[in-house]
Amino acid sequence: MDRKRNRTLCGGAVMMMLLLFGHMTTALEVPLDLPQPPTITHQSPKDYIIDPRENIIIHCEAKGKPHPSFSWTRNSTHFDVEKDSKVIMKPNSGTLVIDISDEKAEAYEGVYQCIARNEHGSAVSNNIVIRQSRSPLWSKEKNEPITVQRGMSLVLQCRPPAGLPPPIIFWMDNNFHRLPQNSRVSQALNGDLYFSNVLMDDTRNDYICYARFPHTQTIQQKQPITLNVLDIEAMNDTVLAAFLNGSDFWGDSPSGERAPTFMHPPGTHSTATVLKGDTLELDCIADGLPTPVISWSKVNGELPSGRFVFHSFQKTLKITEVTDKDGGDYRCLANNRLGSNHHIITVVVKAAPFWISAPQNLILAPKENGMLTCRADGKPRPKVTWSVNGVAIENSPKDPSRNIEDDVIILSDVQTGSSAVYQCNASNEYGYLLANAFVSVLAEPPRVLTPPNHVYSVITNSRALLDCASFGSPLPKITWFKGSQSILNGDSYIIHQNGTLEIIVAQPLNSGKYTCMASNNLGNKENHVYLEVKEPTRILKQPEYKVVQRNGVAVFDCKVKHDPTLLPTMIWLKDNGELPDDVRFEVDSDSLTIHDVREDDKGTYTCIRNTTLDHDSASATLTVVEQPDPPTDLELTDQRERSVQLTWTPGDDHNSLIKSFLIQYEDSLHERGVWVNMTEVSGNSTTARLELSPYVYYSFRVLALNEVGLSEPSLPSSQYRTNPAQPDMNPSNLKAVGTSPDSMTITWKELTGLESNGPGLQYKVSWRQKDVDQDWNSLTLANVSQYVVTRTDTFVPYEVTVQAINDYGLGPRPEVVLGYSGEDSPTVAPENVQVSVQNGSVAEVRWDTVPHSTVRGRLKGYKVSYWKLRSLHKQDSEPDKPQVLIFSGNETEGHLSGLHPYSQYSLNIRAFNGKGDGPTSSDQHFLTPEGVPGPPAEFKVRNLDLDSLIVEWVPPLEDNGHLTGYLLKYQPINTTDEIGPLIELFLLANETNITLDNLKYSTRYKFYLNAMTVKGSGPTITEEAITVMDEAMTSKQVGIATQGWFIGMMCAIALLILVLLIVCFIKRNKGGKYPVKEKEDAHQDPEIQPMKEDDGTFGEYSDTEDHKPLKSSRTPSNGTAKKDDSDDSLVDYGEGGDGQFNEDGSFIGQYSGKKEKDTAEGNESSEAPSPVNAMNSFV
Repeated sequence: MDRKRNRTLCGGAVMMMLLLFGHMTTALEVPLDLPQPPTITHQSPKDYIIDPRENIIIHCEAKGKPHPSFSWTRNSTHFDVEKDSKVIMKPNSGTLVIDISDEKAEAYEGVYQCIARNEHGSAVSNNIVIRQSRSPLWSKEKNEPITVQRGMSLVLQCRPPAGLPPPIIFWMDNNFHRLPQNSRVSQALNGDLYFSNVLMDDTRNDYICYARFPHTQTIQQKQPITLNVLDIEAMNDTVLAAFLNGSDFWGDSPSGERAPTFMHPPGTHSTATVLKGDTLELDCIADGLPTPVISWSKVNGELPSGRFVFHSFQKTLKITEVTDKDGGDYRCLANNRLGSNHHIITVVVKAAPFWISAPQNLILAPKENGMLTCRADGKPRPKVTWSVNGVAIENSPKDPSRNIEDDVIILSDVQTGSSAVYQCNASNEYGYLLANAFVSVLAEPPRVLTPPNHVYSVITNSRALLDCASFGSPLPKITWFKGSQSILNGDSYIIHQNGTLEIIVAQPLNSGKYTCMASNNLGNKENHVYLEVKEPTRILKQPEYKVVQRNGVAVFDCKVKHDPTLLPTMIWLKDNGELPDDVRFEVDSDSLTIHDVREDDKGTYTCIRNTTLDHDSASATLTVVEQPDPPTDLELTDQRERSVQLTWTPGDDHNSLIKSFLIQYEDSLHERGVWVNMTEVSGNSTTARLELSPYVYYSFRVLALNEVGLSEPSLPSSQYRTNPAQPDMNPSNLKAVGTSPDSMTITWKELTGLESNGPGLQYKVSWRQKDVDQDWNSLTLANVSQYVVTRTDTFVPYEVTVQAINDYGLGPRPEVVLGYSGEDSPTVAPENVQVSVQNGSVAEVRWDTVPHSTVRGRLKGYKVSYWKLRSLHKQDSEPDKPQVLIFSGNETEGHLSGLHPYSQYSLNIRAFNGKGDGPTSSDQHFLTPEGVPGPPAEFKVRNLDLDSLIVEWVPPLEDNGHLTGYLLKYQPINTTDEIGPLIELFLLANETNITLDNLKYSTRYKFYLNAMTVKGSGPTITEEAITVMDEAMTSKQVGIATQGWFIGMMCAIALLILVLLIVCFIKRNKGGKYPVKEKEDAHQDPEIQPMKEDDGTFGEYSDTEDHKPLKSSRTPSNGTAKKDDSDDSLVDYGEGGDGQFNEDGSFIGQYSGKKEKDTAEGNESSEAPSPVNAMNSFV
């Protein structure tokens, strides 16, 4: 015991040392150009069921350096492939091809294992069990008919022959139709057909169980079973005996109603075993009447969410991907109205071996340490055994560098030539695991396996993985650089154990060149890769929800923003499938258009914009709407004398909610073919109570209304006829109106056929004079809407009624309406007419009202006619046409406006009513006083000479009295808003012109003129005029300016001034030496060259004055120089010397500074004065 404990502690210490100081490696891919032991790369499954009709192919592929050779064992003994002519091994492969065309497949059944070996070790495959698939026939049997009492439970057994793999069971009839199954009749997992209780309808002779063998795709059929269901209580003994003759009778169970009991599994408890990771299926079938309902629960737990489903009408519980937690007790509960029963199924979860840590290949350099780990688990716990090159490790040669600690092999200080392949086997009663892991001992400098200069492209904010697959022995260390900057593990970067560099969230600044370096003690190797971080693809304008009418157009937008180096593609989906192949669907670069939309186009449309790196998608729904379908199934119920109930079934609303239903009716008795709106009800109604009228043949129809519009009408309902009755109403819109002085017309609106309530519709018309003691006058009329009463007094009140009558009686008591007989014209004129003149344009008139008895109708008012007879100032050719003013009602006064002053007028007045005008009063004459005159008819001003104007006018057309004169005003004006004094002149009435002298020449004057009477001045009129120079003087001045001698003289004067200027400049600037050439060289002006003395120019000059800039001389805009700027000659400003004139006459040169006395005269300037300015200074 102590020795074992010490050994464990020692092994643990060695393990810790290896973890701290050893070199632990992960599985590596060794380049095939390097020596390495074999590795199995492909093999057949462990349990290999073969089809006897085909050749057997057992796969075994491996790699290694040198390439491995292959051999096989069969049933743990060497299988000599070369001795069996039916067996062929593929070249450079271990795969076997067995030809069984002339052999039975059973001859090659067994357990096969492949061994791949080279000089560095041997790898072995799994044990491959070869078995032939089998689909045996059903044994010969004769199924006796089964007779069972109605209500009993029953099991029809299938019991198919054992096959490999097991068959799939289903029940069918002779016509290959599956037998119907339900909560009462169902198939159990074992294939038997269970009846919780049988019915008479279960009687049939073709209950057939079929077994389908999936590997060979063959179906085997059991002999049909005949089932007879009897109702024994309804049969006598003779009939019962005949049925039971030669048949099995199931009569031990009760046939009446009963509480549930379990048929499968039987009893109250059972056990089921399932392997971890497999699918668990439990079924539970109960007998009972009525048919029991099955439910499931887990005792002390819940059913696993998302991993369980029920089948076979709740009778089967299926749990996928079983875990240890799925073990335990499951309760199956059967319940009907007579009671309940339950069955407990205890589920035991076992597990075939599964890897916790499978051994990985080791690449070790000489003197290095390593470890192989083989950890597996299962239920029960698997046993772990080791082999080396296919030989049990305890039977292999001893290796001092190898130490075994249960499921770990520790290798220390390995030597060259100790390469081998180790096998780990973990097994329990439910299976085994076998893994090969080689240990290759070699010394190799680093190499980078990732292709150089590879470009990685990722999207911003995504993860970037830059590979640096390497190989070397010892295992190389990987170092990463960006540019010359070393990269370490941190917040932004992760360097994985396999050398991959991970950028957790890539940003554009991470783009660039990266270098990975692989290093070991034998050397270094670097590799360059590049990272490009792209902009993400984003849909900017997403498709939107659309509601489109049928036959309309739907447009879905899908505009995207993407990295310019990536070309996106667009895919449109409809309901996650492809778009219909229809020309109506038009796909553009950034939209989808659906033309002529149909009902089946509704759905969800998804736009997907893909690039090689990412994608974005957006969806929107299309709803197609149209008018609803018409309602159907119209039915009349609860039929009464004056009402009926109408019900209907709404049609399809076509995705637009029905807002209301419109009910229409047709009266085929009175207006056949005319449909009239009757009422409207809400869209959620399917019934309406309709109020009816008597004596109508009704048919009804219904229309549905949604947002799109009205549906087509429904089919008409059946006809519903109402019985006749006396009228419910009298004619409406009753009136009595006089049309002549001795008559009165009575009018009304007739009743419609719907309102008549019965046949024989007539109207009883009655009238009598109001407030007179006399009987009603009556008569009965039909098919008319008016009656004329004659021989009436003029305009007297009458009471009138109209009552409806039909064959079934009188209508309601009629309403009395007041009317009048006809009017006649008034008989007298207004008296006591008086006129009061207010002013020259307004007069007031008064009169007495006419007596009421003389109006002979309704007095509407008075008409005042007035007209101008003549003017008091001048003779008029003829009087004016009369004007008429109407004063309504009982008015007895009014105003006459718009009269002409100083005129004679006449007027008269008459009353009028609805019939016409009465007689006029006698004419009344009146005079209007003087008023202000109108404006002069014409007004003009014309020139006379330099300082005189003639003002002329024409007298006013409307004097409106005696003119007393004219008022003339005038004043000078100009364009600067300066106005001169206003002068007033009073002129006589007979004057029509005046001459104004001593005016300013070339001046604009404004004139104002008014005519006057004793009442004052009339309206003002204005005019403007200008005094101008005399034409002779003007023409003389123009003539001188255009004479040739005058032009020549002016040119000579200008030339003389120019010569004087030049002389002055020369005199002024004679003096000291000044190197002009130096200044010209400084300016570098190629057009200004110094002039030689021999050609009339000056070379050098001197000046004792200070050299100061010349003040700029500017010419005013009007071309004249201001004389007060300076009194000095331009000679005082000259700098002389080298100045000269260009061809255009401008003066170019350099000047000395001004005199000291001019220094303070304004701003200084380096600008040279022009000769024009110099000339202006002399003017």
